[in-house]
Amino acid sequence: MGNCQAVDAAALVIQHPSGKQERMYWSIAASEVMKMNPGHYVSLIIPLPISDNGEQNSDNNKTTVRYTRVKLLRPSDTLVLGRAYRLVTTQEVMKVLKAKKHAKMPFTSWSP
Repeated sequence: MGNCQAVDAAALVIQHPSGKQERMYWSIAASEVMKMNPGHYVSLIIPLPISDNGEQNSDNNKTTVRYTRVKLLRPSDTLVLGRAYRLVTTQEVMKVLKAKKHAKMPFTSWSP
């Protein structure tokens, strides 16, 4: 599934897990989007700088890769025009939270 980074300033884009992209032409609360899509959280897609260590661009033989970061929004946050958002399932969020919790646990040796 690709990332939609080209968002016009007069719309906001919501990417669904199925690949569907929904455009809205007004600001909306994250809670409203979550009500319309039960079992999902809304995340902001944050594009990171392009790196020269990755995919090859056939136009000019330069190598570029676009990385993105995803930030979960609170229900009280507002989705604004000109930004791209992604719906993330509750299961995906729980899996990441469990992995983070496990990574933060201090290592203790155990012997039988």
